[in-house]
Amino acid sequence: MDERRQFSRVLFANKALIRCQDKIWQTTLLDISLNGALIERPKQFAPSCQQIHLSFSIADSDIQLHMDTQLVHQQDNLLGLACSHIDVESISHLRRLIELNVGDPTLLDRELALFIDMHNQGK
Repeated sequence: MDERRQFSRVLFANKALIRCQDKIWQTTLLDISLNGALIERPKQFAPSCQQIHLSFSIADSDIQLHMDTQLVHQQDNLLGLACSHIDVESISHLRRLIELNVGDPTLLDRELALFIDMHNQGK
């Protein structure tokens, strides 16, 4: 398989919620990057939209992260979500979380610049 990832992924098993219109499901976040997430497909998940709001908290803290995403792939019991919008506070916490796990601030700075460029092109 051709690996084309532009963003470092961090394994991050954590409880999360996803919302699609007026429906909410509890799920497990498996990994996270600046540009998206991989989650377990919740039971009875049948979205009627491609836009999904992802929210989760960091263990042993009151920090909540929120990300608007698009469903980009489904495989077995996994859902791949691409970030379409994230607020400043959430991206700051996410950046710190990834920085602590990747251990290379230079790489993370390049990824953050790429993320900003990608999302500014859509405006």
